[in-house]
Amino acid sequence: MAIAALEALTFGLGRMVAAAEEVGQRLHLLTGNRGVYRHELSLLDPDRLDVVDLDTHDVAACEAALKAIPDLAGLVNSTDTWLTVGADLAARLGLPGPDPDAVRVLRDKHAVRTVLREHGLTWARSTEVTTARDAAQAIGFPLVLKDSAGTGSKNVWPVRSAEELDAALAEAGDAALMGRLFAESLVTGPLFSAETLSWDGETRLLGVTGRLMSNRWFGREDLMSFPADLPRADRDAVADWVARVLAATGHARGFAHVEFVLTADGPELVEINARIGGCLAGEAMCRSLGTNVYRAVLDVALGERPALLDADLPEHGQPSAVVLLYPDSPGTFTGVDGVDHLSAFPGDPEWYPTMAPGTPVVHLGDQRASSGLLLAEADTTELAIYRALAAAGALRPGVSALP
Repeated sequence: MAIAALEALTFGLGRMVAAAEEVGQRLHLLTGNRGVYRHELSLLDPDRLDVVDLDTHDVAACEAALKAIPDLAGLVNSTDTWLTVGADLAARLGLPGPDPDAVRVLRDKHAVRTVLREHGLTWARSTEVTTARDAAQAIGFPLVLKDSAGTGSKNVWPVRSAEELDAALAEAGDAALMGRLFAESLVTGPLFSAETLSWDGETRLLGVTGRLMSNRWFGREDLMSFPADLPRADRDAVADWVARVLAATGHARGFAHVEFVLTADGPELVEINARIGGCLAGEAMCRSLGTNVYRAVLDVALGERPALLDADLPEHGQPSAVVLLYPDSPGTFTGVDGVDHLSAFPGDPEWYPTMAPGTPVVHLGDQRASSGLLLAEADTTELAIYRALAAAGALRPGVSALP
């Protein structure tokens, strides 16, 4: 029997292949750009995975490719971009999968905010943007302009004045949005994400990821750590809140990566991603919880209750931290110097490249400019952060002038 993945996150493919073998399934990856997975593919025996090259934005081609896979039992859809298409394809092919209507709500950040306000689970306001005057009157400053279906911190503009609003609207007018432009209240405080697993009304909080953002680029992530060492009362509050948020928005099965700000009054939503976390969040969970969490990804794809929901997991397992490394200026990426010297640093630092030499670096303000990720471990999350920052400081992403 076989399981297909309609694209995947940049990292975690090897873990997913191992999980598929554990359940006696063959994994097939449908991708329009196998270069995204070059690091993972370089470590995998090619005989363990079938890669199907096609235009994954062509829904008819994806459906035909899935129908051509013998004994297809499930479809994994772990990315935001293909989440709605994957739900529709699973339904058409009679495979286990989420309710396509619920997925459409989850992929619409404005719709999610509206639902949560109806349930009393957010104080933040939101509105579709027609004019600057409407946005300012409906929300008030400070606010955030967003792409309702955006990913990777792209197309997000903080606005604190009428002048900034006019400038942001001008930029948004030239941007290629995946959804529609809307405005919502700016929530202030430290950013975290809740890593959860749900099954038919039951949600388990697997841990909280700490996130540090760039001081210069709004929304650009510079560091993440897992598990965040929150006081018991805060962790319990997050677990209760995130379960109610996911139930209200219709997320019934599978992983969710729920970004939130921990305000003085408790957690406040930033966005919901109905998938396992990216940027090595899955790898961090595997290490901390002492198990391959991607087994649960496949369990859900097969329509089976994940054993991870009932597993006896360590309360605070192996901590790790990840630094996202960006070039200092635009240009053509030439590579990263210093990787060969990482063994001199404590914490067993590992380098996970994301950008290939020759790639144009244009937008420094979001994850598109990340050249790679540096992961380090320690006995405490705080020490893992210090170790990751120290090791990352020895790396230098290089760029040459754009032609």
